[in-house]
Amino acid sequence: MFIQTELTPNPATLKFLPGRSVIDSGTANFTDAAAAARSPLAERLFAIGGVTGVFLGGDFVTVSKDEDSDWYQLKPAILGIIMEHFTAGRPVLLDADGADGAPESGEADSDIVVQIKELLETRVRPAVAQDGGDIIFHDFNDGVVYLHMQGSCSGCPSSTATLKAGIENMLRHYIPEVQEVRAI
Repeated sequence: MFIQTELTPNPATLKFLPGRSVIDSGTANFTDAAAAARSPLAERLFAIGGVTGVFLGGDFVTVSKDEDSDWYQLKPAILGIIMEHFTAGRPVLLDADGADGAPESGEADSDIVVQIKELLETRVRPAVAQDGGDIIFHDFNDGVVYLHMQGSCSGCPSSTATLKAGIENMLRHYIPEVQEVRAI
């Protein structure tokens, strides 16, 4: 098994591509070892000292490290765990229903929210997935779109530029009611 590694815009994260499907649908974001209990793979990755986050996408695993750790020391251990996990055929998630995504509410979305979600799904999420992250719609209130950043997008030095220059400008262009975009 050959696992490719890609740099991301966030120097604290690396994207690992095992050459096969990681999870079937959605994404899964684990920000600490306690949250990783539903993912045997994420649990094993958190056991490595210095790992601070694990993000699972359709065909990739993004791992975040603390500022005191070095990728030269972490990367071989991470590669070994990912390779052994997939070679052994272990499950990545114990519950398929727990995949992250847009929060579901009991009420129907307004036309504006439907348009925002459509633009995020078709134009934004595929682009940020290439960098090992995800952006999830959270809310639209008084002209402000609230987004949740995950994976390499969370804590990335260029995330503010992505939000303001990229996503905000695009949403404002297509949806005049959008005045601002903020990360939560």
